[in-house]
Order: sequence, then C-alpha cells, then structure tokens
Amino acid sequence: MDGNINQAKILIVDDEEPNIQLLDVLLRHAGYNNLKSTKDSRQVLPLFMEFKPDLVLLDLQMPHLDGHAIMKQIGSRVPPGNYLPILVLTADIELETKQKALSGGAKDFLNKPFDRTEVLLRIRNLLETRFLHLQIQNHNQILESAVIARTQELEKTQIEILERLAYAAEFRDDDTGDHTRRMGESSALIARKLGMPESWVELLRRAAPLHDVGKIGIPDSILLKPGKLTAEEFEVMKTHVHIGASILSGSRSPALQMAEAVALTHHERWDGTGYAQLAQEAIPLEGRIVSVADVFDALTHARPYKEAWSIEDSVAEIKKLNGNHFDPKIVEAFLAVLPEVLLIEQQVHDGQDPHSRGKVA
Repeated sequence: MDGNINQAKILIVDDEEPNIQLLDVLLRHAGYNNLKSTKDSRQVLPLFMEFKPDLVLLDLQMPHLDGHAIMKQIGSRVPPGNYLPILVLTADIELETKQKALSGGAKDFLNKPFDRTEVLLRIRNLLETRFLHLQIQNHNQILESAVIARTQELEKTQIEILERLAYAAEFRDDDTGDHTRRMGESSALIARKLGMPESWVELLRRAAPLHDVGKIGIPDSILLKPGKLTAEEFEVMKTHVHIGASILSGSRSPALQMAEAVALTHHERWDGTGYAQLAQEAIPLEGRIVSVADVFDALTHARPYKEAWSIEDSVAEIKKLNGNHFDPKIVEAFLAVLPEVLLIEQQVHDGQDPHSRGKVA
C-alpha cells in the first residue's frame, strides 16, 4: 500500500503561487513526486482529464471559477461508483462554506493556514481510502470475470450434453449422427445471408442442432417404421416438437432459449398448415430458417422410410414448396448459399469441422 500511495497523482489547484509552492515542497518532502498544479481555475478540467489524479487539493476562493464550480465540473467526469477524494483548503472559516463544500463533492476540509502534519495525515488517509477502493474494484472485476467465465463454461457443458442427447436421438434414424452438425452450419449460413447480426448467427449455429432432440421420446416402432405412418402414428410423431421444447425449456441461456423455439416451430409452414398452424411472421425466424435447412438435408439423405434424393431433385422440391411450406426470403437465401451448404456436406462427411476450421464463413 505504501508504495502505491507514494506513486499517487496529486493535482494542486490554488490561485496563489506561494500556496502552491508550499504544498509542492511539503508533498515532495513526504515522498510524493507525481504532482501537477495550476493557478488558473479555467484550466482545471482539461488538466484533470489529462492527468487523471488520485487526489485533488482545491482552494475555494478563486477568480473565474470558484472551487464549488470546479467540483461540479470534476464530478460530472467521475464514473459512478468511483472514489475520487477532494481535499478543500480554504481561508473561509464559515460553517456554511464547509457544509457546501462537503455536500458538493469534497471528501475532507481544512482551513488555512493549515498544520503541515495534519494536512499530510489527511492526504494520506484520503489516498489510502482511494487505493483500497481501487483494489476492491479490481478484485470485483476479477470475480466478475471469473463468474462470467464459469457461467459460459457451464452453459457450454449444458449445451454439449443436450447436443449429445440430440445425437443419440438422431442415431436412431441416421446412423452417422451427422445431420445435427450439418443443421447448425447450414442454418448459420442462411441466417448470415439474411443479414442477421453475427451474434444471432452464432446462437442459431448452436441452437439448430437441437431441433429434433424430442425424437428421444418417440417409440422406435414409429421413428424407424420403413413405410408410411398411419394417422395415429403421425400424431405421435408430431409430439417430438413438444418433447424437445420441454427438454430445452426453463433455461436462461440465449442459445437454449432459441433452441426451444426451434424445436417447437421447425415444422411450421409459411401458409399456416404446419403442426401448430402458425403462419408467416408468427413463426419465429429461427424456426423458418431451420425448416428449410432440415427439409433439404432430410431429402438428400436416406432415412428408414425413404432413399436419398439427388441434389437436383431436392433443390427442385425446395423451389416447389416456396411460398406455401417455406418463407420465400429464406428460400432465396438458401439457394444463394447452396454451394456452401454442399461444401459443409462434404466436410462433415470427411470428418472435418466446418466451423472451427474456418472453411465456411
């Protein structure tokens, strides 16, 4: 603490040169060498902003601007929660003057002529408080950073667990589990093409792979059925959106909140004929994006109930469903990034990570 105090920056403001010289000599003799001073009250604010003092020694009665006006100027530049000590040194002994100074921002008050020992003790006490406050601020910032890092790590772990649950569900009708990885990357590409902020794009990259996590609750006899589902079986299949949303609900994580919306709405249709019959803009954007990416990926890959379609036939089907099943602006964005979507397909097939390798941006 002593070393820090001796390095303190002290600003002396007094319109009389002898007073400045007295304080300068007194302070330097006590080991304070980081000093600046001014006799012109109009120069205090720019000097304060440049010097950023730890303590201000301030006279009250000065031409142009008095000490009260200077404290108001300085106070407007001190961030909330910061402790900047101001020690008023004045020949005015009126109680009202003292009360006005202390209520106006001064932390301490001494009358001139002052006792040299007393002024040094007051200065030291104010600087000790200043540096203790800075230490506490720094400690709080360290703790806050640690909490943020820990929260992010917990969120990352939570999402990883749910992703693995999604992989488990997906493995039941996709023996590679690659569908979830492709979904995150493809959805992110579409979102970026739509001009969404990069932070939102990244949330969708993490949320989209969880779209079908609710399949974990669908019986194998329905999920793996090679033929067409009966009406009753299809009603059971539709419940995977509610199961998924339920699994993902209640989180404070923005990614999981988005994943909940995706799980619940990725089977909605632009014309309102989807599972919950939401239409157009009533369907969350993330749900509309994942819907296009999901259908294209499902078409181009084999499932227990179908063979894989060619790229040409799959693209033709997406275009056919444009305007009724899909939001036209999302189909337009999807077609614009189709070459990159196909590159993702190859990278995932080869065991690469398109996102971390930076090959798709």
